[in-house]
Amino acid sequence: MADEDLATLGPAAEPRTTPAPRSPDGSGQPQPAVREAGPEGARATSRAARWLPGTLIAGLVLAALNLRPAITSLGALLEEVRVGLGMSGTVAGLLTSVPALCFAAFGLTAPRLARRWGAGTIVCVGMAAIAVGVAVRPFAGGTAGFLAASALALAGIAVSNVLMPVVIKTWFPDRVGSMTGLYSMALALGTSLAAALTVPMTAALGGSWRTGLAVWAALAAVAVVPWLAVVRRRGTAGDAHTGSTAGSATPPVRITSSPTAWALAVFFGLQATAAYITMGWMPQIFRDAGVSAGTAGVLLAVTMVMGVPLSFVLPRLASRMRHQGPLAVVLGVCGLAGYAGLWLAPAAGAWAWALLMGISNCAFPLALTMIGMRSSSSAGVVKLSAFAQCVGYLISIPGPLLVGTLYQHSGGWGLPIALMAGLMVPQIVVGVLAGRDRRIEDET
Repeated sequence: MADEDLATLGPAAEPRTTPAPRSPDGSGQPQPAVREAGPEGARATSRAARWLPGTLIAGLVLAALNLRPAITSLGALLEEVRVGLGMSGTVAGLLTSVPALCFAAFGLTAPRLARRWGAGTIVCVGMAAIAVGVAVRPFAGGTAGFLAASALALAGIAVSNVLMPVVIKTWFPDRVGSMTGLYSMALALGTSLAAALTVPMTAALGGSWRTGLAVWAALAAVAVVPWLAVVRRRGTAGDAHTGSTAGSATPPVRITSSPTAWALAVFFGLQATAAYITMGWMPQIFRDAGVSAGTAGVLLAVTMVMGVPLSFVLPRLASRMRHQGPLAVVLGVCGLAGYAGLWLAPAAGAWAWALLMGISNCAFPLALTMIGMRSSSSAGVVKLSAFAQCVGYLISIPGPLLVGTLYQHSGGWGLPIALMAGLMVPQIVVGVLAGRDRRIEDET
């Protein structure tokens, strides 16, 4: 996929412009392009260039806040939803695997959609899909309608997941670390807020699980606004396939031929597996060790909240390093230490294990940062992002189910925890491989 084929936003899509100059202060923000149409056009472009970066940052943060509440709010009310819709236990259990499956399936469409319509347009549509899906699903009538509306919301999340690194790489090429950190922090914050606030908000709004789930659609609706402004800006620029990047095509990237792409995909999948297992089973591990249900929930919240500050700091640190492998090792060792604690003394050191698992789960923002750094072009990033996330989410599907099966048949947590620790070892290995200072274009 050539750079000009990726219909991204802004100066690259301006008709009849010269290339936008680099910011003299090194900020990496796009500077006003110079129109050839005269002073009036130049003034209009200058005004747009002043507000557009700020609008993009607001859109980035709001989009990130919406990429998990549709999932974690359902987890908080899953029992009420199951009873209210008359779901079988099997169907309710499958709901926990549907997000990863949808992320893999719908994420594959993101590069083609971005090439045709532009990354910003697809993110805007994705936010609208989340808003509609989350608002409709509690009232869709029956399990089939609930699943269909959930799939719509998850489709919006999936394409936005893939395209966020592209937006960052395109508009903030010199600030990949800091902008990925901001995005990751907002994503972790949205995850934590939905997990912590869904139940009390449901009670405050009358106790109906339908209202408690639907209320999160308002946040997604707000996220549509800045992206509409960005899309409108792009729409006034004429044909998205013309512009200053015409004629600057790069050779096509054959993503499946890149060892770094495969290492990143496996790393992404194993870290997602660890995260889903942690979110799904860690409270039960503590409860079986004698910790109260309320405290077990708080411990999970602590694990998730750890991602908020670390998701901001870690990408900034990673972007300053030529090799991100040492960070993958540190995060993996924290995970191994946390699993060892859960096996040896789950109740006695519960708070320490929760903190260690929270640190280990920050492999997610590290993976996002490496996606932005392992390609030299926006076209390469969108392919790498789609490949790594789609393959990674497919890898992550069996993990939580396998842990549940081992727990059920063994009657304890020895074997499941051994599996979790065993998976952390290859995660460290592929993290080191993915962190090498290479570009997929050089390998393909």
